[in-house]
Amino acid sequence: MAALDCATAVILAGGLGTRLRPVVGENPKVLASVRNRPFLAYLLEQIAQANIRHAVLCIGYRGDQVRSVLGDTYAGIRLVYSQESSPLGTAGALRLAMPLLQSDPILVMNGDSLCEADFQAFGAWHLTRTADATLLLTQVPDTRRFGRVQVDEEGRVLAFEEKDGRNTPGWINAGVYLISRRLIQAIPASGAVSLEREVFPARVGRGLYGYRSQGRFLDIGTPDAYAMAEQFFAAKTQA
Repeated sequence: MAALDCATAVILAGGLGTRLRPVVGENPKVLASVRNRPFLAYLLEQIAQANIRHAVLCIGYRGDQVRSVLGDTYAGIRLVYSQESSPLGTAGALRLAMPLLQSDPILVMNGDSLCEADFQAFGAWHLTRTADATLLLTQVPDTRRFGRVQVDEEGRVLAFEEKDGRNTPGWINAGVYLISRRLIQAIPASGAVSLEREVFPARVGRGLYGYRSQGRFLDIGTPDAYAMAEQFFAAKTQA
């Protein structure tokens, strides 16, 4: 059996998408159209290619639209929904979904980015470490929008470097994680909490790893980045 065959995948799909509203209107950003399909469909197909058959969608803003578009199954994946009544942040939304999570570890994905990677290889690497969480990292030529992640030769995360305006290459957080149940259970059950700003920085030196991938990366969080999505997936089709 492959590393993630029985895993639960979680997609964090509750963001307001404020920066994208000039181009996608009032729709949730995970439903932003790319080549006449919602962006979320590409994430679900990536999960399906990894032989994962159970996914939880953490929805918030206009979550009913996400349910209406995706339904209960997609690409052979059974979909269940965790609806937040107020914004909880990425960690808070994950903690809210805890009763729906059926595996250990959990594959967690941001709903507004995609990184081409072998998820089964990612899972196998994670399982060889005593990791509470492993971040999928990707190398980009310009880290100004993202900040950087420093890791040692063994993949242990050493530091998160904040956005500093420097146009330099480096390893960034690609928005895909493998997280242990015990770490999710330790997230406060009320209030807004961020994985990126609070949970992960607090775990540096305490079982937090980074898996370096060479896959292409796309983040649709801004209008300029979203404008690149058509070309990104067109190139994938032609490859």
